[in-house]
Amino acid sequence: MDYQNILSVIKENILYLTINRPEKLNALNKATLAELADAIAIANNTPEILAVLLTGAGEKAFVAGADISEFSSFGSSEGEALAREGQEKVFNAIENSSKPFLAAVNGFALGGGLELAMACHIRVVSSFAKLGLPEVTLGLIPGYGGTQRLTQLVGKGRAFEMIATADMITAERAVEIGLANHAVPAGDLLTKAEEILTKIKQRAPLAIASAIKATNAVHHDQASGLELEINEFGKCFDTADFKEGVAAFLQKRKAVFTGK
Repeated sequence: MDYQNILSVIKENILYLTINRPEKLNALNKATLAELADAIAIANNTPEILAVLLTGAGEKAFVAGADISEFSSFGSSEGEALAREGQEKVFNAIENSSKPFLAAVNGFALGGGLELAMACHIRVVSSFAKLGLPEVTLGLIPGYGGTQRLTQLVGKGRAFEMIATADMITAERAVEIGLANHAVPAGDLLTKAEEILTKIKQRAPLAIASAIKATNAVHHDQASGLELEINEFGKCFDTADFKEGVAAFLQKRKAVFTGK
């Protein structure tokens, strides 16, 4: 696919995805979501890619929401289809990817933008970022997993307050309540993101994929999540990376993982 709304570059085994609509504060329209879905599928199917860094172009916004003009005339069936397709092809696809996704939030992350960041496995925010779910001001609720993921991250009471008041919170508050992993000065945002992903990409890729699957399962049912963890733990023993990791530990050297 020839991308018009996102930039895609692979550097040192990290796929850098940048939503590139700064004149629209990187708002998510149908075309942008389709391009993201394509890029996510490529990341999952490209062994060279070990992690994904997702950010927005410009200094003002990560993603300032969805493109309201595209759905202003929708009825209930069209609205449901919009949410279902977006969740399946982009937001759930990110959360369930075998590759770790890190959102580098460089400004406003509102509505669908915050939902996009929450779908990622790690969130690093610039110190001047503002985060919120303002959908109720439009007579809507979050439709791309926001009600579920925000509750999982910060708890029911805080999530409902953010959704029902539509208030934005600061980067510092986001870290305080567990919505973001780190808040850093704007100039250090990509450096911090790369620092984290550089550590992750040195680890065993198949083990990382298993860890993603197991940590995601905790949100559904603890009993089944524990069973899944046991199964994924067992699978790791059959990988070449496990053999290499143990050998490197015993030989007091750095492991060289191959993702096999």
